[in-house]
Amino acid sequence: MEHLRNCLHTSIQLLHKHQPSFMSHELLAKCYLALRQSNIHLSVTMKRAVSFFLLASFAAAQSVDALIERQLNTLLAIYRQVHANPELSYTEAQTSALIAEHLRRAGYSVFERVGKYTDSSLQCYGVVGVLRNGNGPTLLIRADMDALPVEEKTGLPYASTRVQRSERGEAVPVMHACGHDIHVTTLIGVGTVMAQLRDQWRGTLILVGQPAEERGAGARALLTDSLYQRFGRPDAVIGLHVDAEHPAGTVGVAAGPTTASVDMIDVTIRGVGGHGAYPHTTKDPIVMAAEFVMALQTIVSREIPPREPAVVTVGSICGGTKHNIIPDQVELQLTVRTYDERIRQQIISAIGTKAYGVARAAAVPPDRMPIVHVRPEEHTPPQHNDTALAQRLEVVFTRVFGRQNVYRPEPTMGGEDFAYYRLDGQIPSCFFRVGAVSPATYQNARERGEQLPSLHSSRFAPDAEPTLRTALRAMTHAALELLRR
Repeated sequence: MEHLRNCLHTSIQLLHKHQPSFMSHELLAKCYLALRQSNIHLSVTMKRAVSFFLLASFAAAQSVDALIERQLNTLLAIYRQVHANPELSYTEAQTSALIAEHLRRAGYSVFERVGKYTDSSLQCYGVVGVLRNGNGPTLLIRADMDALPVEEKTGLPYASTRVQRSERGEAVPVMHACGHDIHVTTLIGVGTVMAQLRDQWRGTLILVGQPAEERGAGARALLTDSLYQRFGRPDAVIGLHVDAEHPAGTVGVAAGPTTASVDMIDVTIRGVGGHGAYPHTTKDPIVMAAEFVMALQTIVSREIPPREPAVVTVGSICGGTKHNIIPDQVELQLTVRTYDERIRQQIISAIGTKAYGVARAAAVPPDRMPIVHVRPEEHTPPQHNDTALAQRLEVVFTRVFGRQNVYRPEPTMGGEDFAYYRLDGQIPSCFFRVGAVSPATYQNARERGEQLPSLHSSRFAPDAEPTLRTALRAMTHAALELLRR
């Protein structure tokens, strides 16, 4: 056990030379407990040193949490404001201005309308706050801001009643059904707390309020606008997402694959329209669309190896105007989720093959064959959490929340354009989760075997106070660890 004794000496020396860091305290605690369990004699001096530094670590954590508690009521009011006033992708003017206002008030250098979309007619509402605090590492924390075209049915007193115009010009209800309101509020809260804790860290903190995550376009737009060249290339990038399947008060983090790649695909099944009473004179695109949807179901089940995760979902079918009119075409919107690029390309190719196969079987004229369009502007790559960074944060979260409240989430087929910030693995990144379900609701659902409202559900409502408290504590302690003095 001599290596444990040496480890203990090393930890104490590090703590004497530097300001107390959470990792060195964690190492100190582990070595000390291992030595105690091994019944190895420790000198009185060493015992006193260990006790002093462990108490200092506990006191530091307590002071951070106390500061968060003092901010919590103000932040809950901000959360309700953001929740009640959601904005669709590409229209996040009000939300970005709110972030800018609070970060500027906290002492950050703030830059608004950062980002350039592929479509130059769109205004990008990215907001970047930079706080420089001496020499040290650079950390980027990202939060997404946009909402979804969903009619809220939570019954909350601050529920959204907002209606906006969609890209098609239709009036659609808007809701924060994916927890971005929690993310925005957490960013503001962490920014405020970190500005007040400047004596505990060194380096540069970059806070990013990102638009258009739901369209997979926001992160790429910010990077296209020279995000790293203008504000500094980070040594690490971290972000979080609420988890609709875990109780508030818990945090999930794991190394490796975390979120899948995403592709949005538009398919137009074209036929020859006519009178509903004379279908033999037409090439019915509605029938072909139905056959096409059923054919899609065999791609994953019969063409992709069973061990490879993949999803093909049809999210929209639109065709026809009247009971007795066979239309000329039917439009479908698909999403594809994968982790492996080879599998991704195989599925995209198979979608085209199925569409053309259905059309040929119906003897569709060559000039009316289907159109399959993969939207490059809405593609997002898979997120792979850096192993060392994820393990480092897991140690921090375990210390802050207790082992019983830290879980390792399974990879999800949900997508996140957060993955772009890692530059294909050149920059360590970690995307972790925060439980958002009322513990009582969670327990009741488990006992009754009921399904909880998922993300993007009209009934999804985070248990605001404990969820926000956990998110703030997790992100603040993570930031302090990565920017420790």
